Amino acid sequence: MSATTKNRYDVAIIGAGPAGMAAAVEVTKAGLSAIVLDEQPAPGGQIYRGIETSDEKRTKILGPDYAAGRDIARAFRDSRAEYLPGATVWNIDSALGIDVSLGQGSKHIQAGAIVVATGAIERPTPMPGWTLPGVTTAGALQILLKANGVVSDDVVFVGSGPLLSLIAAQMLKAGVKPRAIVETVPQSRYVAALKHLPAALGAASYLLKGMAMMLSLRRAGVPIYRDATGIRIEGNGKAEAVTFTSGGKSHRLETTSVALHQGIVPNQQVTRLLRCEHEWNKSQHCFVPKVDEYFETTMADVYVAGDGAGIGGAVAARLRGRLAGLRIAEKAGRGNAQERRSVTDALMREAKIRPLLETLYAPSPEILAPADETLVCRCEEVTAGDIRKAVDLGAPGPNQVKSFLRSGMGPCQGRMCGLAVSEIIASRRGEPISEIGYYRIRPPLKPLLLSELAALESEEAVPVDLADESAALH
Repeated sequence: MSATTKNRYDVAIIGAGPAGMAAAVEVTKAGLSAIVLDEQPAPGGQIYRGIETSDEKRTKILGPDYAAGRDIARAFRDSRAEYLPGATVWNIDSALGIDVSLGQGSKHIQAGAIVVATGAIERPTPMPGWTLPGVTTAGALQILLKANGVVSDDVVFVGSGPLLSLIAAQMLKAGVKPRAIVETVPQSRYVAALKHLPAALGAASYLLKGMAMMLSLRRAGVPIYRDATGIRIEGNGKAEAVTFTSGGKSHRLETTSVALHQGIVPNQQVTRLLRCEHEWNKSQHCFVPKVDEYFETTMADVYVAGDGAGIGGAVAARLRGRLAGLRIAEKAGRGNAQERRSVTDALMREAKIRPLLETLYAPSPEILAPADETLVCRCEEVTAGDIRKAVDLGAPGPNQVKSFLRSGMGPCQGRMCGLAVSEIIASRRGEPISEIGYYRIRPPLKPLLLSELAALESEEAVPVDLADESAALH
């Protein structure tokens, strides 16, 4: 076992989802010391949330893919990794020193290598009425289902992506019928996706699962409105109805609960903070950190495992976590080349379904170019029109728009608006979004109490630039 002094570890892993847990198992199996920093109270991440306490009924509702997380969590618990739940990473310096909030105070951890396993977040979905009470993301709705086993029977799903069908099918198993699914996928996308079908047959199990979910929804009589456009969420102080056009007709569905979804994108806050290089992924329509075949970033000894390196799904996340862990062990002279090749081959098989999904479920044009009156930055109440005016006044990118309007400076630090702001600027300037870029991320990554700074357990001063406008404490 590698020698460990107080607050010093060979590997620090941020996040305890499938990628983080798998990485922890691999590095500790190689005899390296590891700590896993997790914001949640128990391991599992979003995909396996509550897996250790889920009863048989709830596990059956959520399906075998969810149940598979139990073995992964057990292997993680059996590993020698130190697990620190309720820990929020709020700063990382260039020497791989990590500052962590523990609720009652902060501590400083020094790592030899870092695995960023913070996963993905749902894509921003700015549209009329999306800030009304009663409107959530589909992912938030699934959290309720996993945590409590119950959701409202008045839910209208709006958007695109396999997650909508998955949650709707899970609701049916729980005895709750969704009000409707309003899908934004244009008919032309189905034709465009056909060319990727032969490759997707290499991951046929996913296609069969998708067909089974759609069949269950059809049998239950869940209305599905396809190729929906002109979507608006109406209400006076709360969500009351969804209006849209589908099949050449106008529709109005009365509802008090709307779940929005347009796919997920990498959570890039940590890699942006570390100044890792990023690139625009045209297929997934988002920024991703540049990584090598082992998921090491352009910053030495910093790895990104799971969906944070590009969307791949739960199985791929676990494989990426294993691969990153195996590579770290190999660098320490404790590698297993044969096992690494096996994991790489499995990861390639998992990727075969992605081109079909990414073509079919590309984000809706309406959320990429919202109307002027639509709120984009919810924290600072900045509209799409405000952003376009700032561009017209000379703001060339997101950071200059931030200076003009404070967009991205609220508690979410741009998570809810970052991609949307970049899209609007790129469209207004007529330039590729790869040239426009993204917000510059500064510490703290999450809201932080001044008392936590005062109580920081550290061997040296914390390198936080409190003079920077985006490092303001909330």
